[in-house]
Amino acid sequence: MKAYNINEKNYELIKNYRDGFDLEEVTSKLTEYFDDYDYVVGDWAYGKLRLKGFYDSKNKKVKDINNYKNLDKYLQSNCAENCKYFVIKKTN
Repeated sequence: MKAYNINEKNYELIKNYRDGFDLEEVTSKLTEYFDDYDYVVGDWAYGKLRLKGFYDSKNKKVKDINNYKNLDKYLQSNCAENCKYFVIKKTN
């Protein structure tokens, strides 16, 4: 697993399916909105990167729709089949 400092926040790349992680794209799209989330998932659709925030199941803000344990369900329901994607975990 590789560590990155993106927009002054520390993240660890924990999944990089089909080389979906592009540091330049992530840096440009990862705004303050995602600062609160424990995980950020990025998937590619039609050449565009989409980001979604998820919480750890122990986080008091977690709901079914943003629970990291439901990542597979999210990928199956909301992403193109076999799309490139990545998962980064906030470490600070």
